[in-house]
Amino acid sequence: MQSTLKKTYKFAIYTSLYITLILTVLVGIFLYSFYSLDWKILIISAICYVLSFIIIQYRIERFIYRRVKKIYDDLTLLESASLRRQPVTTDMGTLTREIDKYARDKKLEIETLKVREEYRKEFIGNISHELKTPLFTVQSYILTLLDGAMKDEKMRKKYLNRANKGVERLIYIIKDLDMITKLEVGDLSLNEDSFDIVELVRGVFDLLEMKASKKKITLTFDIDYIEPILVHADKERIQQVVTNLVVNSIKYGREKGTTEISIENLIKNKVIVRVTDNGEGIASDHIPRLFERFYRVDKSGSRKEGGSGLGLSIVKHIIEAHDERIYVESELGVGSEFSFTLEKTE
Repeated sequence: MQSTLKKTYKFAIYTSLYITLILTVLVGIFLYSFYSLDWKILIISAICYVLSFIIIQYRIERFIYRRVKKIYDDLTLLESASLRRQPVTTDMGTLTREIDKYARDKKLEIETLKVREEYRKEFIGNISHELKTPLFTVQSYILTLLDGAMKDEKMRKKYLNRANKGVERLIYIIKDLDMITKLEVGDLSLNEDSFDIVELVRGVFDLLEMKASKKKITLTFDIDYIEPILVHADKERIQQVVTNLVVNSIKYGREKGTTEISIENLIKNKVIVRVTDNGEGIASDHIPRLFERFYRVDKSGSRKEGGSGLGLSIVKHIIEAHDERIYVESELGVGSEFSFTLEKTE
């Protein structure tokens, strides 16, 4: 209960007191002039005071209620039904704070919607660009064949192969988008089991050895892992996570550079897998947006390397689907480190 009376109560108390005093004085003068004063005038004064207080308080509350309710209705800051479910507040300070709170909430909601709208526009623009490039490529090769190049067997085979690569890129993008959507809505089930994360990383190194050798990048562990490190997760998805991170480290890595993976005990039942490179690094202002769909740090150079632009977004969604965390640290011109946690097998 509040330690002080509401302002409307104070107003009603003092107003009732003034009315009672004035009426008492007037009645007293009247009785003194024409009749005789009697102690019963005090009872009349008390009754007058109580009735005045009740009437004034009720009228003030109704007066304020109607106007505040109209303000809420007009500004759509609060549904009128919510006013009926709770006692009417007639303290103007409280009402002002409530209106300020609802106004701030609405402002925050509007700002959030604006951010989402900007993200939506950017996303649509990015996906249009990503799909447009291979579509136009495929179309141009097919049109060239239809214009007469089809008669040349060597040219026909060359252009069909190039068109096929464009179609493969489209399929790659659509598959990645489909996976992210399923991860976001929880439709992609995880087949969690125990496996050796060291063996999985070795398999990824073998798979990407040729790709790394083109840039003379060395794929290595930080130390020799003799004993297996068993984790509990979806092996296929975690392999995709490691593959995407290593592919990125090669893509943006320095010529004759190094991609190093370390697996460390984090706490009793957790390990952290770190993928570190000494490549070009990432500026700090790009890091908060790295895991967005189609977001690219280098808008031009990165496209030369191919890819769907969804790799890091997929990584983030897979790790979060395991209820784990992913981290990134990077310094421009020095290199980057991506790390994620996994649950150890008990």
